[in-house]
Amino acid sequence: MMDVKNVSRRSFLKGLGLASGGLIIASGTTLFTGCEPKEIIEFNPNLFVQLNSDGNLILVASRSEMGQGVRTSLTSVIADEMEADWDRVSIKQAVGDAKYGDQNTDGSKSVRLLYEEMRKIGAATKAVLIAAAAKKWEVPASELKAENHFVISNSGKKIGFGELVEVAKTIEVPKDVVLKDPKDFKYIGKYLPSKDVENLSNGSAIFGLDKRLDNMKFAAIKRCPVTFGTVKSFDKTEALKIAGVIDVVEIPRVEKPFGPLGGVAVVATNTWAAFKGKEALKVEWDLGDNKGYNSDAYMEELTANVHKKGKVAKSVGNVDDAFKKASKTIESTYQLPHLVHTPMEVPNAVAWVQGDNCEIWAPTQEPQRTRTEVSAYLNTDEKNVTVNVTFLGGGFGRKSKPDYVVEAAAISKAINAPVQVVWTREDDVKHGYYHTVAAQYMKGGLDKDGKVTGWLHRFALPSIGSTFSPGILHPAPFEASSATNVPFEIPNMQVETGEAPAHVRIGWMRSVINIPHGFAINVFADELANEAGVDPLEFRLNLIGSDRIEDTKNEYKYDTARLKHVLKQAAKNADWGKKLPEGHAMGLAVHYSFLSYVASVVEVSVINNKVKVHNIHSVIDCGLAVNKNTIIAQMEGAAIFGMSLAFYGKITAKDGAIEQTNFGDYQMLRMPQAPKIHVEIVENNEKPTGVGEPGVPVIAPAIVNAIFKATGDRYRSLPLKDHKLV
Repeated sequence: MMDVKNVSRRSFLKGLGLASGGLIIASGTTLFTGCEPKEIIEFNPNLFVQLNSDGNLILVASRSEMGQGVRTSLTSVIADEMEADWDRVSIKQAVGDAKYGDQNTDGSKSVRLLYEEMRKIGAATKAVLIAAAAKKWEVPASELKAENHFVISNSGKKIGFGELVEVAKTIEVPKDVVLKDPKDFKYIGKYLPSKDVENLSNGSAIFGLDKRLDNMKFAAIKRCPVTFGTVKSFDKTEALKIAGVIDVVEIPRVEKPFGPLGGVAVVATNTWAAFKGKEALKVEWDLGDNKGYNSDAYMEELTANVHKKGKVAKSVGNVDDAFKKASKTIESTYQLPHLVHTPMEVPNAVAWVQGDNCEIWAPTQEPQRTRTEVSAYLNTDEKNVTVNVTFLGGGFGRKSKPDYVVEAAAISKAINAPVQVVWTREDDVKHGYYHTVAAQYMKGGLDKDGKVTGWLHRFALPSIGSTFSPGILHPAPFEASSATNVPFEIPNMQVETGEAPAHVRIGWMRSVINIPHGFAINVFADELANEAGVDPLEFRLNLIGSDRIEDTKNEYKYDTARLKHVLKQAAKNADWGKKLPEGHAMGLAVHYSFLSYVASVVEVSVINNKVKVHNIHSVIDCGLAVNKNTIIAQMEGAAIFGMSLAFYGKITAKDGAIEQTNFGDYQMLRMPQAPKIHVEIVENNEKPTGVGEPGVPVIAPAIVNAIFKATGDRYRSLPLKDHKLV
């Protein structure tokens, strides 16, 4: 755990936006001990707690809030350990700055990475307050305790936290602090409403699209229909005739992972005028080499690549011998299309460039990367760029890629005025970063008893790495890990990768490569169970095998007993095996991702060749459940997200251009289609693990497995609308 320091009188607090006068407790990746105040600015504090004399407690939250409740989760851990009154807690959002440590709100890791440190900083603050009361009352600290924002003596004497601030500012933080016994938690592990719910409900919460500055202009950008194409020439005559349009400027393409695609920006006095001016622009494009990209032909290429020997990513035993000796071998090929994030709030950003300085207001998941990209574009020092993080109306990984923020900075510099860049939904769908397309080949061998003796998984998908290093043809190790780390107790296993060149910007999206791998692995396991004549639940438990701990080369060990438990519990909750109405059936899937164990059992009906999902029973083991409200909400959201992908999710390209435009042809699940969603959280005190993403990968395969049970028809490609099932 990190060291904690009382920095109440340090001169650098002003630069962090914290008011003077309060008790300031900081935690950092580098020790504050022995440093002069002028040197503190060089260190990297992650979290700050400010307690004011009126008793109000402020936490500087370093992670971005996009509906996942991270600000509440971060706050509640500190408040619990310091025995604070939850009603006295408020939150200040950190700007993008390395002083706060890693601020990237991605990968379902915020609470996982910060939990222990937050506990320590809360406990340290409590210790300082108790020491302050002991000094004030001239009694031993051992005779005092903290409770609900007060320090209380054995005799019942009490004093409020706020009244102790001035004395507490003189107290050194103890090197060793005592953390609470989990049985004494007041907020951690409970059902705690979002700290932001009131502001979100009454409309006072500021999202990126809400930000306004004096004399602010609005901009919309026309981009080449083919990814990586460039402007040859443009005619702005008709655009300038639109009422409200005041300027038209070209934005160059920046050949960096998060650089703007480039295009022509229309600047106006309002968003609508900017949009209409963009429509009126006449642009001649150089479509570039990518103009030949066609989804159908590309899928044929990927599929061919997975039907020939690939690059070995994992090999255990000898699969070729296993297949030769098997009583039966089964082969299947799975195909999944590109997907796009489509958060409800489209990409947008406000920028105001003044000389070497730039201030940003943006819904970003990665404020520090945003700061780096903007400063690089403007050729100015990072210290001259301030990134203010607003609330995010969804993100799913899209808003950790700050190309849209760099666009705003570029336009502001060009017009010498503050500007807000707003993408349309069509921009979002046609010019984003896409979840990878994938082809996967699976082969399994069964012995005479129906036991799996050989397992081959070969896949080809354009790598996220191609966005950073064009020309990469094989996945990075992390992209292969959700195939190589499958914990099946099979003596002969091999995972291979095929070549897959990228033709669009490939980026991470909620659950990332676990989506295609979770689908193929779970559907293929169901196919093997059917061939073996074994119930899918029993078969899957046998595949996982004995209870054992597998080394994952980090502090978290893969526990197969926990994986089996979520599967058995989901089946129990769904009453697996019960008699269902005609046309109804259940399917299951189980997957480990983001260090969490998740299983789902889905009940569907297929009537007149149309699928309806009636119930989803999901169970998650994410270690200690910091905020159960948040976890349930995330699992429910994951179920709906997963259903949308299974039913409708598909991005295609023709002649290099993305064919989909808006929610009319890239559909989302609608309210009448939403099933009953039942979530169980496994109770334990293991280290907290991911929540936002691991609920997604199990949904589509469980649906497909249920459809097979109901109809006998097996679907190995998505979305289901392509099969006229929805």
